[in-house]
Amino acid sequence: MRKLSLLIFLLCIWISLKNQNAEPKKGISTARWSSSVDSSLVFSASPLPQPMVLSSKKDVLEFNDSGSLEYNFYRNSCPQAEQIVRAVVQRLHEARPDVGPALLRLVFHDCFIEGCDASVLLDAAEGIDSEKESPPNETLRGFDVIGIIKSELEEACPGVVSCADILVLAARDSVALAGGPFYPLCTGRRDSSNSFSDLATNELPSPFHDLSQTLASFASRGFDEREAVSLLGAHSVGVIHCKFLQNRLYNFSGTDEPDPSVETRFLNLMRSKCNNTHTSSFSSSATVYSYGSSLSSSGAQQSPSSPEEPGMAMDYEGPRSPFGTLYYHSLLQGRGILYVDQQLMAGEETGNWVRAYASHTSLFRRDFALAMMKLSNLQVLTAPTGHIRLNCSKVG
Repeated sequence: MRKLSLLIFLLCIWISLKNQNAEPKKGISTARWSSSVDSSLVFSASPLPQPMVLSSKKDVLEFNDSGSLEYNFYRNSCPQAEQIVRAVVQRLHEARPDVGPALLRLVFHDCFIEGCDASVLLDAAEGIDSEKESPPNETLRGFDVIGIIKSELEEACPGVVSCADILVLAARDSVALAGGPFYPLCTGRRDSSNSFSDLATNELPSPFHDLSQTLASFASRGFDEREAVSLLGAHSVGVIHCKFLQNRLYNFSGTDEPDPSVETRFLNLMRSKCNNTHTSSFSSSATVYSYGSSLSSSGAQQSPSSPEEPGMAMDYEGPRSPFGTLYYHSLLQGRGILYVDQQLMAGEETGNWVRAYASHTSLFRRDFALAMMKLSNLQVLTAPTGHIRLNCSKVG
């Protein structure tokens, strides 16, 4: 059965690459879903699709370091599972464009703390110190999206599909809808019965980290410098609220001057979005991590403190550039919005990877896909450990 699953997996990848190599239509970017084997679907985005290439059977096996996950794990128990996830994400994405950044950030914050076990989804309860209430996670969004997907899956296949699988699949599909690469995922994850608030507070990377701190944080989870640079390419989408930029623009490191690494014209642009009176001042060493897009129930960007808090869009030139292109070009020009991003140019190796990704979009898309696959497989729980939650926010 394992050999059969592997053969099916390789066949799906071959079909995906064949579909993606078709000549794209000119004009507005569109998304298309094309049928593949086992009723699964393969996504490609146009224009300028960039296939993620797997060179050998060894490459495929290395992505599943748990040894227990399988491609198309739900083929018998819930064959439409991935299609349901994808349909809900696509429907909500059309109504709420910031669903993608929210889900991408949500999966990172889950997998980075004790692995991809949906622990970040748990509400506080007796014996559970919720990760949602830790400082890095206070403005996480997308919980409602996962809840909607879970509800539809429970109706179709009660008690079968884990919240951990829903989260990684939803993030994968949201990346594709945002113009990023599609990447295959094995499934069969199970859910944790615990949450890890203290670890989330102390171990999630900060937008104020310098390069050495960022690389150490990623290295603690098994990611090298190349993978760290590619994963930070997720900052291609979303909105950064001004309170996380303020110190760079007006009082960097207590100097009462802007961050000298910010290019002058871009500094003026960010200051036009983030006036010094918009937010109260704070130290760059403050324990503040939540810097991604926030969503209201209607999809409008908001923060807990102010529904109209200004911010800077990561794709500040508009969604015309392919996923990742503007991000790396901006770093070369001293136009990184977050300090943690611009710091990638402070190291020789990380700077080289920034230049490589800025020059070769297909290389970035491949590396980002591989890094996301690796992230999605961190410390997963598989049977007989863990369980399947009926409600993603509660153990029982």
